Amino acid sequence: MSQHDVIVIGAGVIGCSVAYHLAELGAQRVLVLDRGQVGAGTSSQSSGILRTHYSVPENVELARRSWQVFDRFAELLDDDQASAGLVKCGYLIAAPEGPKLEPLRAAIAAQQAMGIAVQRLSPAQALERLPICRFDDAALIGFEPEAGFADAYLVASSFARGARRRGVTILEGVEAQSLLLSEGRVAGVMSSRGRFDAPTVVSAQNIWATEIERWTGIATPVRAERHRVLALAGPQAYSRTMPVYKDLGSPGMLYCRSYGGTQMLVSEGTAGEALDGPDNEPGEVSIDQVIGIGAQVADRFPCFDSAGLASSWTGVYDVTPDWNPVLGHLPELPGLVVGYGFSGHGFKLSPAVGRVLAQAALGLPTDVSLAPYALERFRAGRLLSGRYGSGAVS
Repeated sequence: MSQHDVIVIGAGVIGCSVAYHLAELGAQRVLVLDRGQVGAGTSSQSSGILRTHYSVPENVELARRSWQVFDRFAELLDDDQASAGLVKCGYLIAAPEGPKLEPLRAAIAAQQAMGIAVQRLSPAQALERLPICRFDDAALIGFEPEAGFADAYLVASSFARGARRRGVTILEGVEAQSLLLSEGRVAGVMSSRGRFDAPTVVSAQNIWATEIERWTGIATPVRAERHRVLALAGPQAYSRTMPVYKDLGSPGMLYCRSYGGTQMLVSEGTAGEALDGPDNEPGEVSIDQVIGIGAQVADRFPCFDSAGLASSWTGVYDVTPDWNPVLGHLPELPGLVVGYGFSGHGFKLSPAVGRVLAQAALGLPTDVSLAPYALERFRAGRLLSGRYGSGAVS
């Protein structure tokens, strides 16, 4: 038996951020358990795009606070070796006439009202920033200069190193097998290495959050969903100075970014392949899927009509019914704090989410209200749905 103040289950980017912030906020005996290795689960599959553009205002605030951390990462972690791998290239998002136009207009207006530096560009101005793209059908284009992409594994490992420097114990290769309960509240975790006692447990289990329902009987509305990512090699450069691009006019609501040299990282932002259960193993990317995504790319980036496939892989999202996370305490079980269901945008929000979950675990006021993210919203029918419909743009 080992006694701790807080146990964190999961050492992905969210769990490592929680652990770091727990230590920063004064928690003394913090333990992190992970069935694998730090940052080696779904965090390692992230496309790494950073933006504050959301149609859900609460997400905008979490993303803004997270960007402030990414932008000064080594300084704020007080670690010269810490790196987010940040590339500040900006974020372009465009919509043609149609159903996505008014949601985009409203989202940009909401960002501006919150003080976010977001601009409306003409097609000619957008073309100056991303000359390999076409904008002739764009009815509205937003540009967020303080955006870009980063490396989720670097962020997770830097948070983990910062946590360890502050006294946190991280055990890799140790699987949480059940929650220990006493007198109707959390008492610790039973693991593959034995019992660990703690009055507070933070679950940052991502697609494995379904285990909460098995352990406690509390409904956990999250499913695993596989998405395909391609790296396409075109004849012209998609340089790191060119912005990330979100195409609301394409069937798959494509998102694209530089992958170095002439390569483009691209994936669809719509619903993916629903899995029967948590499964982080690499999935198949069929030739039909490559052709389907490639055709959408060529329609928006004409020079990529002759692009070749450099590589492909899959990533898995933990998706809730409204494509937004569940954050905070579960009232039915005192001592349990959860963060799951990020639906493809967990990395973008990870610094701020780690801090507010740590605050919740320690009984402190949270920087951002967690009430909109409460599990109860599904029971009450108060879904936190974005204006764009189902998909990771939220």
